[in-house]
Order: sequence, then structure tokens, then C-alpha cells
Amino acid sequence: MLAAIKRLNIYFKEMYPIVPRLFLGALIFLEIHFIVLLNHGVTQFRLGVQEVVCAFTVFSFLCWLRIADDFKDYELDCRLFADRPLPSGRVKKKDLAVFVSILIVVTLILNFIFMNNFLFCLFLYTYGSLMAVWFFQKHKIQSSLPKALVTHNPVQMILNIYIISFTVIKYQIPAVDLTNVMAAFTLYFPALIWEVSRKIRAPRDETEYVTYSKLFGYRKATDFVLFVTWLDIMTNFILVWNLNKLSVAALLVNVLWMSWKFIEFKKDPTRFRIVDKVERYTYIQESLMILTVVAFLIFGKI
Repeated sequence: MLAAIKRLNIYFKEMYPIVPRLFLGALIFLEIHFIVLLNHGVTQFRLGVQEVVCAFTVFSFLCWLRIADDFKDYELDCRLFADRPLPSGRVKKKDLAVFVSILIVVTLILNFIFMNNFLFCLFLYTYGSLMAVWFFQKHKIQSSLPKALVTHNPVQMILNIYIISFTVIKYQIPAVDLTNVMAAFTLYFPALIWEVSRKIRAPRDETEYVTYSKLFGYRKATDFVLFVTWLDIMTNFILVWNLNKLSVAALLVNVLWMSWKFIEFKKDPTRFRIVDKVERYTYIQESLMILTVVAFLIFGKI
């Protein structure tokens, strides 16, 4: 038991740091939860154990996806990323299988006992389970990067809908309107942008690993991410427009900076890794969204 715990500690230290990811799970929940409430004019909040369970579920589900990806890509990782904890043998598959099984059971029990949207939780974990087995189409999906993107990336939107469903049920606000639709997209687009950009490389950096730049060329792949980035920022404009106009201006500056970096990368893809710039853009963007919520709660509409 002690040896297994030590091995798990190695895994989480390198692949999924617990404390930062718990914090991230809370931020994702709080951003969507309060953006939905404030846009619907709700300013009196009833915080309790449900909010804690919802934030924990975000952390738990993303942790499960991380481990499931390592299982799915084990053979490829053994060839290309042999130094990672699982392919290197420093962590055993059994360690992760036992841990994630306990984690899923605990998460589902907590949702069944405390949450008002258990059916949405079941749908979320059902979709995650189908992802873990390649939707029973491994031979078709694993060999196609676009098919993997189309089938797997929507999980972030489903996670957003899980949070939104809890919020609208608890506060009895409209389930389907422009605010909620935009909120469903608000973290889906950043996930899509990051997933594609991390697989865009300069021609000289390409390896056996399949990337979007290898399939479509780095310029076309970058153009796609640039387009999605502007779709993403439009959802944020809509969500913060009635809360804080200064946030709209700050978001615009951030997206213009990111757009310029995309242009620079297309001119010379050897200057930097585009995913590094995307991660910085995303951190700034999401921080601005959270600050918008905080500023509204403290100062009201600006």
C-alpha cells in the first residue's frame, strides 16, 4: 500500500498536481456559476456543500480524463514519451486503475447525495466512459486526429453544462437562453484552442508524433486556431458586456495580442512554440473573467 501511494505521488507530481488542479476545478466552477447568475440578475447567493461538491466534481472528472488518456496512449507514449511515469514503469497501471475507480465512485456518491442534477452527472461520466474506450471505434478514431478532436473535445462543453444545470436548477432561472449557451461555450473554445495549438509545430520540429501542422501545414492549422480564438472572445464579450465594460476592453487587448502572435508564428514558426503563447492568453483571459465577477460583486455594474 505504501509503495503504491509513493508511486501515485510520482504520477500526480509530474502529470496532474493535486493542489493546483483542485484550485483550477474551483475556478472553472466559480467562473461559470457566477457568470450565469450575475447575467440573470441574481445577486443573493446560497453557498453550501453543493458548491463544494460541484467544484470537486470538475477536479475529479478532469483527473479521470488525464489518467484515461495515459491508458489510451500507453503504447504510443512508450515509444515517444518513455520518460513519463506510466510508460517508464515508475507507476503501475494497477495503481492508477484502483485510484481512479475509488475517485469515480466517491464522486458519483457525493453527487447522488447532495446534488440536484445527478442525471447530468451521469451523462457527463457516461460520455467520459465512451471516450475512454474510443466510443467503441478505436480503429477509426485513434488513427485520425480530426476524428479524435471531434469526438473528444466536446467533453469540456458537457462539463460546463453540468455546472450550468446545477446553477439553473438551484436558482430556478431559465435553462436555455443566450447567456447559458454562451456559458456552455466559454471554456469549450479555450480547450479546443489549446488542444489544437499544442499539436502545431515548426516543420523542423515534426517527429513521428502526428500533429495538425503535419496534416494540414502549420499556416492552415494556425489560421484555424486564430478563427476559434475570435469565436471564443465573442462569447466572453457577450457574457461580460452587462457586467463590466472595462473587462471588454481588456479582453479585446488580450485577443489582439494573441492574434499578433499567431501572425508572427506564421511568418517564422521557429521563434517560439505557439502553445506557450496560447496558454498565456488563456490564463489572462480567464483571470479577466474571474476579476469581472469579483469586481461586479464588490462595486456593481461598471
